[in-house]
Amino acid sequence: MGIDPVAEAFVASPAHPGGNLTGLSSLAAALPPKRLELLCELVPSAKVIALLVNPEESGEWVPAVQTGARAKGVELPILKASNGGEIDAAFAALAGLHADALLEGDAVLFMARREQLVALERRYRVPAIGRFREFADDGGLISYGPDLTDINRQLGVYAAKILSGARPADLPVQQPTKFQLVINLKTAEELGLTVPQLLFALADEVIE
Repeated sequence: MGIDPVAEAFVASPAHPGGNLTGLSSLAAALPPKRLELLCELVPSAKVIALLVNPEESGEWVPAVQTGARAKGVELPILKASNGGEIDAAFAALAGLHADALLEGDAVLFMARREQLVALERRYRVPAIGRFREFADDGGLISYGPDLTDINRQLGVYAAKILSGARPADLPVQQPTKFQLVINLKTAEELGLTVPQLLFALADEVIE
């Protein structure tokens, strides 16, 4: 599974990988702007939303988020972190930016460091949105992204095909088919946020 397999030079194109690799794309270019919209719905008073990125991973999706922020009239300062210490420093910088909320970028690092991110969200009392439901499960405010269980199932199907003789070059890069919007109501209450009815209606799960 990759964020953008073409930009990362893993495959020639999604339809025709052309080499010895195939798999799933996580739709990174499309999902962060959607997360920005959801965060604006949840924190409608937000004027500054910080974007946390890992400069060591692909950032092809960043311009789409910047476009979405301009359309919303929201400032979008970018904070960079490529390890745990830099994540701490990024959160410490939020007050100086007068950030009202935080958008977690698509990065493997942030998934691995989600417990740290959740703890910092609570310490600095900043509403944040994560990539996978595990962020909300661990106490984060809200998450929106592909269903990892479904992705693993799809990858298993592809692995079986390859083990049965299929060539990766002939197997198109797939996209996730199931997405989850998860809201942690307990965290929302701790942050003094009222969840709009629209988000309740859209949510796949509300954690109480």
